[in-house]
Amino acid sequence: MQRLAQLKAWLATQHAGVDIRVDFAAADADFRRYFRATFPDASTRIVMDAPPDKMDTAPYVRAREVLSMLNVPAIYACDAGQGFLELEDLGRVTFMAALQQEGDALTTHTLLLEAIDSLIEMQLASRPGVLPDYDATLLAREMELFPEWFVGHELKKTLNDDQRRTWETMVAALLARALAQPRVFVHRDFIVRNLMLTPGRPGVLDFQDAVYGPITYDLVSLLRDAFIEFEEQQVIDLVVRYWEKARKAGLPVTANIDDFYRDFEWMGVQRHLKVAGIFCRLHHRDGKDRYLPEVPRFLSYLKKTTRRYVELAPLYRLIVDIAGDDSVQTGYTF
Repeated sequence: MQRLAQLKAWLATQHAGVDIRVDFAAADADFRRYFRATFPDASTRIVMDAPPDKMDTAPYVRAREVLSMLNVPAIYACDAGQGFLELEDLGRVTFMAALQQEGDALTTHTLLLEAIDSLIEMQLASRPGVLPDYDATLLAREMELFPEWFVGHELKKTLNDDQRRTWETMVAALLARALAQPRVFVHRDFIVRNLMLTPGRPGVLDFQDAVYGPITYDLVSLLRDAFIEFEEQQVIDLVVRYWEKARKAGLPVTANIDDFYRDFEWMGVQRHLKVAGIFCRLHHRDGKDRYLPEVPRFLSYLKKTTRRYVELAPLYRLIVDIAGDDSVQTGYTF
């Protein structure tokens, strides 16, 4: 309540004498919250509350500048000291909500293709040195969230010496594949919950963790979503469509679609390990329970993918040894 009162007082200083209604709009997995400010003429703004003792608004502001080719919210006012930003309101309907409401294959296909077009637009503007590198250290640190928080805290287990050696071998293999990919701007959470249904093209949110890294990462985020699962045949079709569009646009994707799809899948394993660990950490460390029910989806993604590739078979066996239940349909084998 104290933060909300502080936010309202700050907003009043930005719009002196204006009667503004402030309502809760959304919250992130971290400590940020968003409020919708409604003005007397019915226009609206979004106000970000990022407590400065826990969050830094600078990465958001910087990433917004770098990714300005996208339909990202304009920043009207910023107070880094208090942790407040007044932003353009891109509406109330996320792609996630639209997909859940409509639910038909055509809507899903259309919206995901729109997202892919925005993704390619961002990647075409890529250049090194303006966003942090998605390097081996960061990629490996993310994967270590899996044994720490899923295995250690959720399952209350510890990897034995043999399992740890297998884990380290698999991490090295996944890192080598990721680091060999062409590098582009990476949103890092390019999911349908962070895309808004707006006129013309998607609105893009939650980009403050953007980096410069593997070209398949955001495509994996989009098509192997944390909160909604798409049919595998549809995923394959959309990966091919992305690859065709990317090649035509001049992006440095591999010349062979099979190689590209393998990169896509292996990149997915890195992300699935990371997100499963993050969701368990949110539960056990931060007391945020609403993400934990999504963990089985990531275990399913992991098992399906690691079972498809001979090189990843040790990781498949490790996950089954740890988590149990090897009854998974792979669909396709490579």
